[in-house]
Amino acid sequence: MADWADTRVSLAGEGTLLALAATASANGACLADVAGIRVTVRVPPNVTISPDQNILILRRGSVYWAIAVLTAAPAVPPPPPPPPANDAQPVDRGDPAPAPKPVTTTGTLVCPPVATSSWRDGKWRTDIGSSTSADTFQGRYGGSGYGRNTGCAFYGSKPRSIAGATVTKATVRLRRLTSGDYARRSPTLRLVSQSSRPSGAPTLGETTAGPALGVINQVSPWESTFQLPTSWGQAMVDGNRGGLAITVASDDPYIRLAGRDSWSAAWTLTLYWRRSS
Repeated sequence: MADWADTRVSLAGEGTLLALAATASANGACLADVAGIRVTVRVPPNVTISPDQNILILRRGSVYWAIAVLTAAPAVPPPPPPPPANDAQPVDRGDPAPAPKPVTTTGTLVCPPVATSSWRDGKWRTDIGSSTSADTFQGRYGGSGYGRNTGCAFYGSKPRSIAGATVTKATVRLRRLTSGDYARRSPTLRLVSQSSRPSGAPTLGETTAGPALGVINQVSPWESTFQLPTSWGQAMVDGNRGGLAITVASDDPYIRLAGRDSWSAAWTLTLYWRRSS
């Protein structure tokens, strides 16, 4: 046993002390070392002490009493293993991110006609110039023995180059030339199925009233950038229609609009469009 003689201190007034049992408890007592001092400790009947156990002792006067045996700290059980992956609860990460907004592209497509011509008496007129760039007529000149005219402009494949786009606006440029009276007159516009000049008569579709135009250098206005129904432009892009015409079921009003030879901008179709992706 260690010699604690050179480290002994007084235990008076220390209150509750921690001691190391030197002997087992027997006959209500045991020996214990506290702060290097061996003392006799009274052991109550309900306390059992074994050598080398840590005990709490309490001093009352000159008597030491064992009040408790200190056991080792309880072992903390390890945490349970995580559940298998297929039993894992989903982690709430909040609402999903919104889908990205579609990208919208807009543009303008200018489509000059590939041909301008007038149909009369079962054939395309050649007496007024080339049958693919002549002026376009509507109705019949008063007193003429010829039949009524249907003037046409065809746009080829260019409108279909933006297939899939949505047309937001469509315009056409028109100029009235000398023929008939000088008063402001409105042509009757029609959609044409063909996109190039057919050998036979054009196939006419939807109709709308055109702008009221006077004769060039006589009555203003004689020129117009006329806004077509948006559905007409869409029909051109979708390939359901390919041209425009002026025609009337009666002789009047007799109107002549410039063709490609008379005016470079004649019958130019402009399509305003958008596309989302």
